[in-house]
Amino acid sequence: MNLLLESPTSVPYFTDVGAMLRAMGVAPIEFDWYISDIDTNIFVPGIPASDGWFTGSELASVLSHADLQFVWGVFSAVPPGMRFDVERSPGADGNSRYWQDDGTLAPELDGAVFELICWDSSATILIGITAEQARRFIQAYPEVKPLNMAATDPWRFG
Repeated sequence: MNLLLESPTSVPYFTDVGAMLRAMGVAPIEFDWYISDIDTNIFVPGIPASDGWFTGSELASVLSHADLQFVWGVFSAVPPGMRFDVERSPGADGNSRYWQDDGTLAPELDGAVFELICWDSSATILIGITAEQARRFIQAYPEVKPLNMAATDPWRFG
């Protein structure tokens, strides 16, 4: 399931990745993470300058910093211990594929269970989440909508 949260009244800022994962019922330590195309509002030790792999514990440590906002970024969740060489990193900035979803869009990183995308400080996109994760997320943020509804919006840029 693919969802879009872009209501400015629902969250203090976009994107608080820790809050988004909690709303889905996901703990960072449940996965290894490939993190790419990252831009944040503050410098945080532990976030490398280039795309790369994080353990769940490493990501949890990064997310523990107060007021950490991810302006852009792709968080690709992979089963622990299933790391692989990444030929092409997923990207958020300038990636129009999210706005062309026909309901079948899958994570950009082959092998990812799901992806959480931070979109320009204005939205959070979830790709490939389970029905249970979607149910929890919708319960936390009732204004969330299916991504393919945004993709058919004639006013949507991209």
